Amino acid sequence: MRNSGGYDHGASTVASARDAARLVRARSKRHRTSETRLVKRILLAFLAVVALGVGTFAAAQTTRLSIGTGGTGGVYYPLGGGMAAVLSKYVPGWEATAEVTGASVANLQLIGQGKQDIGFTMADAAWDAVSGNAKFKDRKVEARTLMVLYPNKMHVVTTADSGIASIADLKGKRVSTGEPNSGTEVMAMRLLEAAGVGTDFQRERLSVAEGVNAMKDRKIDALIWVGGLPTAAITDLATTPGIQIRLLDHAQYADAMNRKWGPLYVKGTIPANTYKGQDREVANLDVWNLLVADQKMSNDMAYTIVKTLFEKKDELVAVHREAKNISLEAQGSGSPIPFHPGARKYYEERGVKFSN
Repeated sequence: MRNSGGYDHGASTVASARDAARLVRARSKRHRTSETRLVKRILLAFLAVVALGVGTFAAAQTTRLSIGTGGTGGVYYPLGGGMAAVLSKYVPGWEATAEVTGASVANLQLIGQGKQDIGFTMADAAWDAVSGNAKFKDRKVEARTLMVLYPNKMHVVTTADSGIASIADLKGKRVSTGEPNSGTEVMAMRLLEAAGVGTDFQRERLSVAEGVNAMKDRKIDALIWVGGLPTAAITDLATTPGIQIRLLDHAQYADAMNRKWGPLYVKGTIPANTYKGQDREVANLDVWNLLVADQKMSNDMAYTIVKTLFEKKDELVAVHREAKNISLEAQGSGSPIPFHPGARKYYEERGVKFSN
């Protein structure tokens, strides 16, 4: 006879073993679920960090380039805008912007202060900056030429009814000599000194756009401007009803200016009919425009800038016709200051022979 108590004990033992196994499996499943969740959380956190790192890296790869130009009424600003568009479009990772500035002197000062990457300037202002002359006597700027651009044309503008027929007639008159710290201001004061006018006039320091408005309002008698052809603001003045402009000859002062300030100015002409009502050729002074950078700019960056701008010159011409005058030939002798090594490398590859 079986002992019923012994049978009941064996069945209970088997049931307990089964319950224990189920408990172990349940705990194991919960443990695996917790591990899976933990792994997922770690993976998501890792991916977030990677995504943030990639975004930060991409942002770090963007090269921002500021181009100092001039006032909105001249050639520097639209042409600089065209250069910014070309560099941003064709150089991967670059974002270039054109900045409105006081033009030549201001651009050189900003470059010297590390606040601007490249800038437009007239050659005489660049020479002063590198030599420590005039407005740069307290702080030289180690600027280097990237490109010789186009010749700037000095304009001495008055109206046909002003009674002013020559530079000498500006004595005692109200004359704008250009915006403060501009290349126009530098050259204007040199011209007036060479012509014997000196400071014997009522001086206004206006941008070309401001000067044109002042002439329209008869608040000044004449303005001096150095820029490309045609200059939009002068075109605006020439087409204003009731105003007939007169451009004054001044090429005869080139020799006197060069004796005192260096071989920077050349005799040129403003062709007849460049502006409405200008029915004769005007004998003027020319000075080259330059695109410059600090000497500390990397050779690769300087090389890339000039290579891209020359290769896409047609897009610059579409912005302003003065870009037609940018040539490889002018690079060899158009700059009174040294070229940046990176820029010079490109020109030498293109066969340019330098005079110095």
